[in-house]
This record gives sequence, structure tokens and C-alpha cells, in this order.
Amino acid sequence: MAYINKSAGGSRGRPRDVELERRITSTVLEVLAEDGYEGVTFEAVARRCQTSKASLYRRWASKRDMVIAAVKAGPAHDSTAPLPRGATLREDLLNLCGRLERTMAAADSSTALMLLQAGLEDPELCDAIEESVGPTGARLPQSIIDAAVARGELPAGASPFAFEEVVGAVLLLRRANGLLIDNGYLAALVDTVIVPALAASARSATTLPFGIFSGHPEARSTIHNQETS
Repeated sequence: MAYINKSAGGSRGRPRDVELERRITSTVLEVLAEDGYEGVTFEAVARRCQTSKASLYRRWASKRDMVIAAVKAGPAHDSTAPLPRGATLREDLLNLCGRLERTMAAADSSTALMLLQAGLEDPELCDAIEESVGPTGARLPQSIIDAAVARGELPAGASPFAFEEVVGAVLLLRRANGLLIDNGYLAALVDTVIVPALAASARSATTLPFGIFSGHPEARSTIHNQETS
């Protein structure tokens, strides 16, 4: 489990300070938005919270664990509920898009962007967030693709690339620019872009890359080296 409350049930018998934990997790998101993932340190968070680093280490074993706890307590608070499963691929995709939109709406654009960048710096962070808080909507679970293939809605071999490259990116961009994101927009995105792209992905002549929200996109330096070698 990514969130480690070492004080709960520990030998020292320290009471769990809920208000302090709330202040810490809020501060983690503030530092993340201002200074990026690299700037989130135990020292920086403790200093801004006016508490000791020891109080943080008692709760979390690493920076990654602390960031996951902050995301779980903040933007992804509502993502801990099980994701409803639809009767069709379209319903499943709309459920995912709706969850991601609510998650992004719970944080300012700077925090959402910095979380994306943090995931690019630390791919295991993305995996841990998905595992800890449940589906955030940023990724397309293989189980949804498999169910759509079984229903005949997608051909075998469909890739999640289109969903994981497009949905999070456009929602983040529209939110950063104050553009409308409502049910009508999400339906248009799913119907005209995502579903056709998922169907076409199985016919791709090449192996599709990982999408930016997959947690494991290929780094630019690798691509650049290949092009210039």
C-alpha cells in the first residue's frame, strides 16, 4: 500500500493528527504546483507546514508515497469509488472521461500539469497512483478493451494509445484555457475521435507507442538519438 501511516498502531502509540495530515497533503500539492516534482522534498514541505521532517517520515517512507497521499486526499478523492461498468464501450469511455474531468476539476491547472510532468519523471508514480486510488480516468484499462472485443465493438488487437494520448491532453488543455467541458463535449470526443481511433488501432501496420498518460511514453531524447544516428 503506497500510503504508509507509520504512527497508526505503532509502538510509540502516537495519536493520528488528522488536521496535520490535511495541512501536509495540501502543502505537497502547493509545492508541486509551484516547484514541480523535483521541488517536493520532505524539507520543503515540513518548512512550509512549520512542522518537523520527522513528522513526515513517520507517515511516509518516500517522496513518492507522500505525493500519492496528497493526490488521494485531494484531486483523486472521488476516484476511490469503484468505476461503474457500462453495457457498451461508449458508456465505459464516457465513465472514464467523466472521472478524469472531475479529478482535474478538483485541482488547478498548474497542479494537474505538474502531476503529469511528475509522472513522466517517475513512471512508477503513475502506476502507484492508479493502484492506490483506483482508475483515475487517465488510462484505458485492458479489461474495458477486452469486454468491447468480446461484444464485437472493437477488433482484436485494439490499442489504448488513442485514449491515453488524447483524452487527458485535451481535457488539460481545455481546462487551462477556460474552455467548456460538459457532457456534450465528452460525448463528441468519444464518438468522433476515441471510438473510431480505437477501432482503427487494430489495423495499424506498426506497433503503436505508449500514450502520454500511459505513464510510460518514450522520452524525446531516445527519439532524437534515433533520428540523428
